[in-house]
Order: sequence, then C-alpha cells, then structure tokens
Amino acid sequence: MLVDDLKRVQADTFALYAKAHYYHWNVEGPHFAEYHEFLGKLYGELFEAVDVLAEEVRALDSYAPGVHRMVIELTKIADDNTIPAAVDMMRRLLADNETVMEGLVTAYMSADAAGEIGLADLLTQRMDVHKKHGWMLRSLTK
Repeated sequence: MLVDDLKRVQADTFALYAKAHYYHWNVEGPHFAEYHEFLGKLYGELFEAVDVLAEEVRALDSYAPGVHRMVIELTKIADDNTIPAAVDMMRRLLADNETVMEGLVTAYMSADAAGEIGLADLLTQRMDVHKKHGWMLRSLTK
C-alpha cells in the first residue's frame, strides 16, 4: 500500500539521518575533517528530506511516524551503538543508503500505480539524491 511504503521510506531516511549524525559527532582519524564535513552535509540533507516525506504522508491523509519507537518498528536500518573506524562508518552508511534506495523504488512503483504523479516525481528525485550519496560513500571507502 502506498502510504505504508512511504512511511517506510520516511523511517529509513530518518534512521539513516540519525546514524549519519551520530557518526558525524564521533568520527576520528587522519581524514577527520573530510569525513566530518561530508557527514555534516549528508545528515543535513537527510534531515530536510525527512520533513518533506512526512508532509507527503500527511497529504495521503495518514499520520507520519515521528517518535523513535515508531521509526524503529518501520525501518530496515539497524541501530548502531558502536564507534567504528571512519571507513567502516562509510561502509555501513553505504549499505543503509542502499536500503533507502530499495524502499524508494517500492514506494515509486506504488505511487505510479496509484496515479500519484507528483509523489512519483518526488521519489525519483530522492532516488537521484541517494544515487549521489551512494557514489560519494563508495568513493570514501576505497
């Protein structure tokens, strides 16, 4: 169902945002400044996207998940309470970004099938953004 698919995308995006922000605070190593700056931009972009996605959930006459418990129930992204090495942070974020992409594709197909053209367009835009996030994260892991 479209609204459920969209809620999952919102929850996955929120979980990715939280992890990127957590890593931003705790990253260390010889390339600290580069990782710290990248993570700051990443979590900032994701934070804005969460709001846009929540508004789309509301436009479908449903309630957006917003508290931690609700997000955890919906997301496929695992919490992390460790402090991995910087390159491992990027690897984990890359895998999580791919999870968000999978959800976006599913939500896009639901939106397209429901004739929600504007929402489908938004979801393709989000796919493009996450494609770029993936490229950057892959580059940081090499």
